[in-house]
Amino acid sequence: MDDIYDSLNEDFHSVDSGHIYDDTISSIERAIISKALKRTEGNQIQAARLLGLNRNTLHKKIQKLDIDVERFKK
Repeated sequence: MDDIYDSLNEDFHSVDSGHIYDDTISSIERAIISKALKRTEGNQIQAARLLGLNRNTLHKKIQKLDIDVERFKK
């Protein structure tokens, strides 16, 4: 959780007003999805189950947030 708070803190100091909400939500999603992918060694189906998301929804979020899934694979 500390890395999420650190990310939020950075967002509030580095983002122009009017975009804090969207940028903060994206940062939180990126952190949570990355943790799930790390735990599942890049397996998107398992990560989706862990997060309670549909596989396609997770895939779209990964693309939108430009997350490199390969870095989590062993």
